[in-house]
Amino acid sequence: MSRLAAHPFSPSAGRRLDDDAELAGRLMSPALPPDSAGQLPTSESALPASAPPASPALDFSRVSVRFKDGTQALEQLSLSVAVGEFVSLVGPSGCGKSTLLRLAAGFQTASGGAVSTQQDALGYVFQDATLLPWRSVLHNVELPGELRGMAPGERRRRAREAIRRVGLAGFERHRPAQLSGGMRMRVSIARALTMQPKVFLFDEPFGALDEITRERLNEELLAIFVAEPYAGLFVTHSVPESVFLSTRVVVMSARPGRILADIAIPFPYPRPPELRYSTDFAKLAGRVSAALREVTS
Repeated sequence: MSRLAAHPFSPSAGRRLDDDAELAGRLMSPALPPDSAGQLPTSESALPASAPPASPALDFSRVSVRFKDGTQALEQLSLSVAVGEFVSLVGPSGCGKSTLLRLAAGFQTASGGAVSTQQDALGYVFQDATLLPWRSVLHNVELPGELRGMAPGERRRRAREAIRRVGLAGFERHRPAQLSGGMRMRVSIARALTMQPKVFLFDEPFGALDEITRERLNEELLAIFVAEPYAGLFVTHSVPESVFLSTRVVVMSARPGRILADIAIPFPYPRPPELRYSTDFAKLAGRVSAALREVTS
Protein backbone atom coordinates (compact mmCIF):
# COMPACT_ATOMS: atom_id res chain seq x y z
CA MET A 1 0.00 0.00 0.00
CA SER A 2 2.97 2.31 0.43
CA ARG A 3 3.26 2.61 -3.34
CA LEU A 4 -0.24 4.05 -3.55
CA ALA A 5 0.22 6.42 -0.64
CA ALA A 6 2.33 8.80 -2.74
CA HIS A 7 0.19 8.52 -5.85
CA PRO A 8 -0.48 11.92 -7.48
CA PHE A 9 -4.23 11.17 -7.69
CA SER A 10 -4.44 11.59 -3.89
CA PRO A 11 -6.60 14.64 -3.08
CA SER A 12 -4.04 15.98 -0.63
CA ALA A 13 -0.38 15.39 0.14
CA GLY A 14 -1.08 13.79 3.51
CA ARG A 15 -4.02 11.64 2.47
CA ARG A 16 -3.46 7.95 1.75
CA LEU A 17 -5.50 6.12 -0.85
CA ASP A 18 -6.67 3.47 1.58
CA ASP A 19 -10.25 4.19 0.49
CA ASP A 20 -9.23 3.37 -3.09
CA ALA A 21 -7.68 0.08 -2.07
CA GLU A 22 -10.58 -0.96 0.16
CA LEU A 23 -13.21 -0.23 -2.47
CA ALA A 24 -11.29 -1.67 -5.37
CA GLY A 25 -10.56 -4.76 -3.33
CA ARG A 26 -14.33 -5.23 -3.09
CA LEU A 27 -14.77 -4.57 -6.77
CA MET A 28 -12.12 -7.06 -7.91
CA SER A 29 -12.06 -9.63 -5.14
CA PRO A 30 -15.25 -6.33 -10.39
CA ALA A 31 -30.37 -4.86 -35.59
CA LEU A 32 -32.79 -7.27 -36.62
CA PRO A 33 -36.32 -5.93 -35.91
CA PRO A 34 -39.32 -8.21 -35.44
CA ASP A 35 -41.48 -8.61 -38.52
CA SER A 36 -44.82 -6.88 -38.86
CA ALA A 37 -46.57 -9.78 -37.09
CA GLY A 38 -44.34 -9.35 -34.04
CA GLN A 39 -42.49 -12.64 -34.59
CA LEU A 40 -38.84 -13.39 -33.95
CA PRO A 41 -36.21 -12.39 -36.49
CA THR A 42 -34.82 -15.36 -38.35
CA SER A 43 -31.89 -13.91 -40.28
CA GLU A 44 -29.02 -16.38 -40.57
CA SER A 45 -26.64 -13.55 -39.76
CA ALA A 46 -28.02 -13.20 -36.25
CA LEU A 47 -25.95 -14.60 -33.42
CA PRO A 48 -27.43 -17.60 -31.61
CA ALA A 49 -29.07 -16.96 -28.26
CA SER A 50 -26.47 -19.15 -26.56
CA ALA A 51 -23.19 -20.77 -27.38
CA PRO A 52 -22.84 -24.54 -27.74
CA PRO A 53 -22.36 -26.33 -24.41
CA ALA A 54 -18.95 -25.55 -22.92
CA SER A 55 -17.25 -26.05 -19.60
CA PRO A 56 -18.71 -23.49 -17.18
CA ALA A 57 -16.77 -20.38 -16.25
CA LEU A 58 -18.96 -20.14 -13.15
CA ASP A 59 -20.35 -23.16 -11.30
CA PHE A 60 -22.37 -23.59 -8.11
CA SER A 61 -22.71 -27.22 -7.05
CA ARG A 62 -25.28 -28.01 -4.30
CA VAL A 63 -24.41 -24.76 -2.56
CA SER A 64 -25.90 -23.86 0.81
CA VAL A 65 -25.34 -20.73 2.91
CA ARG A 66 -26.32 -20.34 6.55
CA PHE A 67 -25.49 -17.03 8.24
CA LYS A 68 -24.19 -16.76 11.79
CA ASP A 69 -27.62 -15.71 13.07
CA GLY A 70 -29.05 -19.00 11.79
CA THR A 71 -30.69 -17.62 8.65
CA GLN A 72 -30.60 -20.15 5.82
CA ALA A 73 -30.01 -18.04 2.71
CA LEU A 74 -29.43 -20.77 0.10
CA GLU A 75 -30.11 -24.49 0.13
CA GLN A 76 -28.67 -27.13 -2.21
CA LEU A 77 -28.54 -24.76 -5.18
CA SER A 78 -26.78 -25.80 -8.39
CA LEU A 79 -26.22 -23.49 -11.34
CA SER A 80 -23.63 -23.27 -14.14
CA VAL A 81 -22.89 -20.39 -16.51
CA ALA A 82 -20.56 -20.74 -19.51
CA VAL A 83 -18.85 -18.01 -21.51
CA GLY A 84 -21.44 -16.85 -24.03
CA GLU A 85 -24.33 -17.25 -21.60
CA PHE A 86 -26.08 -14.33 -19.92
CA VAL A 87 -28.18 -15.57 -17.00
CA SER A 88 -30.57 -13.35 -15.07
CA LEU A 89 -31.66 -14.16 -11.53
CA VAL A 90 -35.17 -13.12 -10.49
CA GLY A 91 -37.02 -13.86 -7.29
CA PRO A 92 -38.45 -12.26 -4.14
CA SER A 93 -36.31 -9.96 -2.03
CA GLY A 94 -34.09 -11.84 0.37
CA CYS A 95 -34.03 -15.08 -1.64
CA GLY A 96 -30.23 -15.13 -1.98
CA LYS A 97 -29.64 -13.58 -5.41
CA SER A 98 -26.95 -11.17 -4.21
CA THR A 99 -25.53 -13.88 -1.97
CA LEU A 100 -24.81 -15.93 -5.09
CA LEU A 101 -22.86 -13.02 -6.56
CA ARG A 102 -20.85 -12.59 -3.37
CA LEU A 103 -20.03 -16.30 -3.39
CA ALA A 104 -18.85 -16.07 -6.99
CA ALA A 105 -16.66 -13.07 -6.21
CA GLY A 106 -15.15 -14.69 -3.14
CA PHE A 107 -16.63 -12.13 -0.74
CA GLN A 108 -18.42 -14.90 1.13
CA THR A 109 -17.91 -18.62 1.66
CA ALA A 110 -20.51 -21.36 1.31
CA SER A 111 -21.64 -23.41 4.29
CA GLY A 112 -21.90 -26.44 2.02
CA GLY A 113 -21.30 -27.41 -1.59
CA ALA A 114 -18.72 -25.98 -3.96
CA VAL A 115 -18.27 -22.79 -5.99
CA SER A 116 -15.78 -22.51 -8.85
CA THR A 117 -15.12 -19.45 -10.97
CA GLN A 118 -12.39 -17.69 -12.92
CA GLN A 119 -11.67 -15.08 -10.26
CA ASP A 120 -8.55 -13.88 -12.05
CA ALA A 121 -10.84 -12.54 -14.81
CA LEU A 122 -13.92 -11.36 -12.94
CA GLY A 123 -15.90 -8.13 -13.16
CA TYR A 124 -18.44 -6.92 -10.59
CA VAL A 125 -20.93 -4.06 -10.97
CA PHE A 126 -22.84 -3.07 -7.84
CA GLN A 127 -26.25 -1.45 -7.36
CA ASP A 128 -24.45 1.84 -6.80
CA ALA A 129 -21.70 3.02 -9.14
CA THR A 130 -19.25 3.19 -6.15
CA LEU A 131 -17.03 5.76 -7.84
CA LEU A 132 -14.37 7.70 -5.95
CA PRO A 133 -15.61 11.32 -6.00
CA TRP A 134 -12.17 12.97 -6.08
CA ARG A 135 -11.10 10.99 -9.14
CA SER A 136 -11.92 11.80 -12.74
CA VAL A 137 -13.73 9.33 -14.98
CA LEU A 138 -10.42 8.22 -16.47
CA HIS A 139 -8.73 7.76 -13.11
CA ASN A 140 -11.72 5.85 -11.71
CA VAL A 141 -11.63 3.48 -14.67
CA GLU A 142 -7.87 3.03 -14.33
CA LEU A 143 -8.10 2.03 -10.67
CA PRO A 144 -8.32 -1.80 -11.04
CA GLY A 145 -5.23 -1.89 -13.23
CA GLU A 146 -3.39 0.45 -10.88
CA LEU A 147 -4.09 -1.76 -7.88
CA ARG A 148 -3.00 -4.86 -9.75
CA GLY A 149 0.31 -3.31 -10.73
CA MET A 150 -0.46 -2.98 -14.44
CA ALA A 151 1.99 -0.88 -16.42
CA PRO A 152 0.76 2.74 -16.62
CA GLY A 153 0.65 2.80 -20.40
CA GLU A 154 -1.37 -0.40 -20.64
CA ARG A 155 -3.88 0.54 -17.96
CA ARG A 156 -4.37 3.96 -19.58
CA ARG A 157 -4.94 2.30 -22.97
CA ARG A 158 -7.47 -0.14 -21.51
CA ALA A 159 -9.24 2.62 -19.60
CA ARG A 160 -9.63 4.83 -22.67
CA GLU A 161 -10.90 1.90 -24.74
CA ALA A 162 -13.42 0.91 -22.05
CA ILE A 163 -14.65 4.50 -21.77
CA ARG A 164 -15.12 4.61 -25.53
CA ARG A 165 -17.07 1.33 -25.50
CA VAL A 166 -19.58 2.63 -22.95
CA GLY A 167 -20.12 5.85 -24.90
CA LEU A 168 -18.30 8.29 -22.62
CA ALA A 169 -15.45 9.44 -24.85
CA GLY A 170 -14.94 13.12 -24.15
CA PHE A 171 -15.88 12.80 -20.46
CA GLU A 172 -12.53 11.44 -19.27
CA ARG A 173 -11.76 14.48 -17.09
CA HIS A 174 -15.20 14.83 -15.53
CA ARG A 175 -15.76 14.01 -11.84
CA PRO A 176 -18.63 11.74 -10.76
CA ALA A 177 -20.63 14.68 -9.39
CA GLN A 178 -20.74 16.13 -12.89
CA LEU A 179 -22.38 13.01 -14.36
CA SER A 180 -25.95 11.74 -14.48
CA GLY A 181 -26.90 8.48 -12.78
CA GLY A 182 -26.79 6.59 -16.06
CA MET A 183 -23.38 7.99 -16.91
CA ARG A 184 -22.01 6.98 -13.52
CA MET A 185 -23.18 3.40 -14.13
CA ARG A 186 -21.42 3.48 -17.50
CA VAL A 187 -18.22 4.43 -15.69
CA SER A 188 -18.70 1.53 -13.28
CA ILE A 189 -19.12 -0.90 -16.18
CA ALA A 190 -16.10 0.57 -17.97
CA ARG A 191 -13.99 0.12 -14.83
CA ALA A 192 -14.86 -3.59 -14.74
CA LEU A 193 -14.23 -3.98 -18.47
CA THR A 194 -10.59 -2.97 -18.08
CA MET A 195 -9.85 -6.35 -16.49
CA GLN A 196 -11.28 -8.14 -19.55
CA PRO A 197 -13.59 -10.32 -17.46
CA LYS A 198 -14.61 -13.83 -18.45
CA VAL A 199 -17.13 -13.79 -15.59
CA PHE A 200 -19.24 -10.65 -15.18
CA LEU A 201 -21.48 -10.16 -12.11
CA PHE A 202 -24.21 -7.51 -12.00
CA ASP A 203 -26.10 -6.77 -8.78
CA GLU A 204 -29.17 -4.91 -10.07
CA PRO A 205 -27.06 -2.09 -11.53
CA PHE A 206 -29.90 -0.26 -13.31
CA GLY A 207 -32.62 -0.55 -10.66
CA ALA A 208 -32.44 3.10 -9.55
CA LEU A 209 -32.54 4.56 -13.07
CA ASP A 210 -35.51 5.86 -15.01
CA GLU A 211 -37.05 3.48 -17.56
CA ILE A 212 -35.68 5.22 -20.66
CA THR A 213 -32.11 5.27 -19.32
CA ARG A 214 -32.46 1.69 -18.11
CA GLU A 215 -33.55 0.42 -21.52
CA ARG A 216 -30.74 2.29 -23.26
CA LEU A 217 -28.16 0.80 -20.88
CA ASN A 218 -29.63 -2.66 -21.43
CA GLU A 219 -29.01 -2.23 -25.15
CA GLU A 220 -25.47 -0.95 -24.60
CA LEU A 221 -24.69 -3.82 -22.23
CA LEU A 222 -25.86 -6.34 -24.83
CA ALA A 223 -23.68 -4.70 -27.47
CA ILE A 224 -20.65 -5.25 -25.20
CA PHE A 225 -21.71 -8.86 -24.55
CA VAL A 226 -22.07 -9.58 -28.27
CA ALA A 227 -18.70 -7.99 -29.08
CA GLU A 228 -16.80 -9.86 -26.34
CA PRO A 229 -18.88 -12.68 -24.81
CA TYR A 230 -18.45 -13.52 -21.15
CA ALA A 231 -20.31 -15.60 -18.54
CA GLY A 232 -22.84 -13.11 -17.17
CA LEU A 233 -24.88 -13.39 -13.97
CA PHE A 234 -27.34 -10.52 -13.59
CA VAL A 235 -29.62 -9.81 -10.62
CA THR A 236 -32.82 -7.90 -11.38
CA HIS A 237 -36.40 -7.43 -10.20
CA SER A 238 -37.54 -6.46 -13.70
CA VAL A 239 -39.06 -9.26 -15.78
CA PRO A 240 -38.79 -7.37 -19.12
CA GLU A 241 -35.14 -6.56 -18.40
CA SER A 242 -34.36 -10.20 -17.61
CA VAL A 243 -35.99 -11.46 -20.82
CA PHE A 244 -34.41 -8.79 -23.02
CA LEU A 245 -30.87 -9.38 -21.78
CA SER A 246 -30.64 -13.07 -21.16
CA THR A 247 -30.00 -16.44 -22.71
CA ARG A 248 -31.66 -17.91 -19.58
CA VAL A 249 -33.81 -16.54 -16.77
CA VAL A 250 -33.51 -18.38 -13.45
CA VAL A 251 -36.44 -17.99 -11.04
CA MET A 252 -35.54 -18.47 -7.38
CA SER A 253 -37.74 -19.47 -4.47
CA ALA A 254 -38.25 -17.49 -1.30
CA ARG A 255 -35.62 -18.02 1.39
CA PRO A 256 -33.88 -20.41 1.55
CA GLY A 257 -33.14 -19.80 -2.10
CA ARG A 258 -33.52 -22.67 -4.53
CA ILE A 259 -34.02 -22.73 -8.29
CA LEU A 260 -37.68 -23.18 -9.22
CA ALA A 261 -37.42 -22.56 -12.96
CA ASP A 262 -34.67 -22.16 -15.55
CA ILE A 263 -36.27 -20.62 -18.63
CA ALA A 264 -34.37 -20.52 -21.93
CA ILE A 265 -34.65 -17.29 -23.93
CA PRO A 266 -34.24 -18.23 -27.62
CA PHE A 267 -33.99 -14.76 -29.18
CA PRO A 268 -30.86 -14.34 -31.31
CA TYR A 269 -28.36 -11.55 -30.75
CA PRO A 270 -28.17 -8.70 -31.51
CA ARG A 271 -31.57 -7.84 -30.04
CA PRO A 272 -33.25 -4.67 -31.33
CA PRO A 273 -35.26 -2.44 -28.97
CA GLU A 274 -38.45 -3.37 -30.87
CA LEU A 275 -38.14 -6.93 -29.63
CA ARG A 276 -39.73 -5.80 -26.36
CA TYR A 277 -43.03 -5.27 -28.19
CA SER A 278 -43.18 -8.61 -30.03
CA THR A 279 -45.72 -11.31 -29.21
CA ASP A 280 -42.99 -13.87 -28.54
CA PHE A 281 -41.33 -11.55 -26.05
CA ALA A 282 -44.65 -11.04 -24.27
CA LYS A 283 -45.19 -14.80 -24.04
CA LEU A 284 -41.78 -15.41 -22.47
CA ALA A 285 -42.20 -12.49 -20.07
CA GLY A 286 -45.54 -14.02 -19.13
CA ARG A 287 -43.87 -17.37 -18.36
CA VAL A 288 -41.32 -15.69 -16.09
CA SER A 289 -44.05 -13.65 -14.37
CA ALA A 290 -46.16 -16.77 -13.85
CA ALA A 291 -43.23 -18.57 -12.24
CA LEU A 292 -42.69 -15.58 -9.93
CA ARG A 293 -46.36 -15.54 -8.95
CA GLU A 294 -46.08 -19.17 -7.91
CA VAL A 295 -43.20 -18.20 -5.61
CA THR A 296 -45.26 -15.52 -3.84
CA SER A 297 -48.63 -17.31 -3.81
